[in-house]
Amino acid sequence: MDGAQQDRAAALLMEARRGSRLAALPDDCRPDNEADAYGIQDRYVALMLAEHGGHIVGYKAGCTNVTAQRQLGLSSPFAGPLCSFFVMTSPADISADAGFMRMIEAEIGFRLDRDLPDTGTPYTAESVRPALGTAFGAIEVVDSRYEDWTTAGAPQLIADNACTGFWLYGEESADFEPIDLTGHPVQVTRNGQRAEQGSSANVLGNPLNVAAWLANHLISRGDCLRSGQLITTGTMIAVNGAEKGDRIAADFGALGIVEVNVI
Repeated sequence: MDGAQQDRAAALLMEARRGSRLAALPDDCRPDNEADAYGIQDRYVALMLAEHGGHIVGYKAGCTNVTAQRQLGLSSPFAGPLCSFFVMTSPADISADAGFMRMIEAEIGFRLDRDLPDTGTPYTAESVRPALGTAFGAIEVVDSRYEDWTTAGAPQLIADNACTGFWLYGEESADFEPIDLTGHPVQVTRNGQRAEQGSSANVLGNPLNVAAWLANHLISRGDCLRSGQLITTGTMIAVNGAEKGDRIAADFGALGIVEVNVI
């Protein structure tokens, strides 16, 4: 796939973001591999930044659950930039008219306090941990520009900036060493009623494994995670289809409560 084809795909995704969903990208610009998918994603993110302003504040990892990877035919997660215009702090309001899906995912995130450059040795959970300055609970409001994201296939989802809609995060904690990230729980409520319960074990067994994967992924693309950036590590549990009037709260225990209201 050449640059002109990637530009066409990115333009179609940008048009869909404005309000008209795609059945799929056309055959002549539909990615069938990760390299083309990330090439389209780069162009799509550039279009969003040009239209909305802001900048990249960090990165998300998605499909960090092994079952989800199998469903999409993947052997690893995928990633996309977090752009400042759809990043908020908790509590936050989002419009029911913004986006199509409004799937709520409870996640654990981190802020880096040092760069993670290419050292020639892949990062692991142990080697990435000292670079993580704070941890926090987060909610990703997942969205897709496709009519049926479940059948779009991984390359098209990657191109669509890994299905990012909005992302909000809670109070940051620098003292997260005592927290067992191999099985940290989250309880999600909808309008005060229990909706779902999840665990950090659902994200590659430990969010630190995801942080290491993300560091290595950025390096493979000629970039790296940098001090001050935010990262989020994938869904511990999801709540489908938040509607207008819903109040969603994710209680991460020692990592606080994150709240989003659909207005």
